[in-house]
Amino acid sequence: MTFPAAYDGVLAVGAVDRQGNHAEVSVSGKQIAISAPGVDIYSTSYKGLYRKGTGTSDAAAIVSGAVALVRSKYPELSAPEVVHRLTATATDKGPPGRDEQYGYGVLNLVAALTADVPPLGSATTATATPMAPARTTAAKAAASPPG
Repeated sequence: MTFPAAYDGVLAVGAVDRQGNHAEVSVSGKQIAISAPGVDIYSTSYKGLYRKGTGTSDAAAIVSGAVALVRSKYPELSAPEVVHRLTATATDKGPPGRDEQYGYGVLNLVAALTADVPPLGSATTATATPMAPARTTAAKAAASPPG
């Protein structure tokens, strides 16, 4: 895993293609906590134009938006709790559980905003889906712009 995703406190994001499979351009590694769409993503560009991008930066931008929505709906949650909510509700892909291509799975925003997620550190949390690694501590996980 390379930087900036390898820094402590950064939520490492992988990318999936249009079919929801690990994207060819995506990074892999033990730091990946969650994946999101990262192929053919339309976004704003220079001089009022739009662009079509592909890569983990585009996937990270989508996860950043999800973080903002979760923090808006659940303002009492800390940054690690927000990440826990995202990873606990992600749609598992690849081998069961966490893996180096998808992390805990692909972002499921509807579930992140509506599911009944046990609090971080509860007995049911440990047996269901554990939180992303300690790398997601600090406000950086919820406040850092994607890179």
